[in-house]
Amino acid sequence: MLAAGCRGFIGFDEAGQVSSKALFYGQLEQVGWLSQAFLCGMASAARCRIASTRTRYPVVESLSVYPHPSHPTSRYAMKVWPLFLVVLLPLTLLMGCNPGSPDSEGGSGGRRQFISMGTAPVGGAFPVVGGAICDVLNQHQSEIDWKLSPKGTKGSQENIRRLQQGEHQLGMSNAAISYFAARGEGGWDAKYDIRAIATMAPNVALFITKANSGIQTIADLKGKRVITGPAGAGFKMFIEPILAEHGVAWDDIKSLNATQSGSVDQLADGSADAAFLGGAVPTGSITQAASTFDVHYIPFDETARQSLIEKYAFFHEAIIPGGTYKGLDEDYAGLNVGSMHLITSASQDTELIYQITKTLWENRAEVVEQHPAGKALNPKNVARDTGIEYHPGAVQFYQEEGVWPAATGEPAATGEPAATGEPEAADEAESEPIEEAAESEGEAATEASSAVTE
Repeated sequence: MLAAGCRGFIGFDEAGQVSSKALFYGQLEQVGWLSQAFLCGMASAARCRIASTRTRYPVVESLSVYPHPSHPTSRYAMKVWPLFLVVLLPLTLLMGCNPGSPDSEGGSGGRRQFISMGTAPVGGAFPVVGGAICDVLNQHQSEIDWKLSPKGTKGSQENIRRLQQGEHQLGMSNAAISYFAARGEGGWDAKYDIRAIATMAPNVALFITKANSGIQTIADLKGKRVITGPAGAGFKMFIEPILAEHGVAWDDIKSLNATQSGSVDQLADGSADAAFLGGAVPTGSITQAASTFDVHYIPFDETARQSLIEKYAFFHEAIIPGGTYKGLDEDYAGLNVGSMHLITSASQDTELIYQITKTLWENRAEVVEQHPAGKALNPKNVARDTGIEYHPGAVQFYQEEGVWPAATGEPAATGEPAATGEPEAADEAESEPIEEAAESEGEAATEASSAVTE
């Protein structure tokens, strides 16, 4: 059968004779003998290009008549090739090719499976981390012959939708966005049947403003121009609960959209009054802001902060040590507002996800070589509950490995909030990578180098 993405043609040699040799722009694994015979016969009449896409049947990409001028059957070939195309080509291709699943070359049976992973636009951590995971998995084949490809997307929301539609098999996402998607809340039009595979790096975020803005608390944001992340990034899903817990409705603020670096520019020139920034610690955009103007780090109300941690599985405590940023002289009681995690659909094959989880875990050090977020793939963090169920294939491996949090009543499998007192793992804001995997709840914020983003 023609492999996915394969292209080739059969034509005349220099002497004007039918050439039995095909030139390929891809990989040709197997062609049935009947298809070979037909294609060689067809070459006497025409020059054809055939492509096999990731659909159930091979597709003829183009067919043009290019009989060799010196060939004695040239004129005859011009007349008969349409008969081959219309009548015999579909028949011979179907007989010579055994159609497979959309994601494999010829179906299950141990043949290669093509796996797509949704990431995010270039510039954030998701494309780098997703690319690193794909590279590592491709370098270490399991019992399943796979080929993983990272796909650029708009980020978490698109990745979740593509998983639901069966267009992708894996995806990077923010845990807060996944949390609401799985429940059909927070603006989602339905419940999305997604499952977690691995929890990764942290997104420690907070509101900042100019020191002379007059804004002291989150409650003071009422009526102010507040930057709430890039357009379409879905940050509203974790910012809105924070505001609500402090007595501020979403409509009480004037929400503005900007990247993290763009947020600093707007704060500097007075176009915005405050901005919600974060990622791993230290976050590059906050460091940039502190070097540009005097910053006030708007504190969380402690009662509200603890309430958020209790209500939502994706919120976790994170302490930013004093001295991390210019003007931050004391420890800051912050929040991890949604970890970066690797997800899939509930319908994905258990054995496939088991092998992906196993291979990723056993070779996680190689992910770290490409992006420090890989350090969050550690025993205390990888199976951390973030509010959505884990895929059975991942659960099976973590239980065998002894890292599944059985002491918590397996909250990760049920989607119930977990109170494990363990470290945090990360997210997608906009910046750079984390440097260390957290070993305790508070350390999640301290052992990082720069912000993580989609």
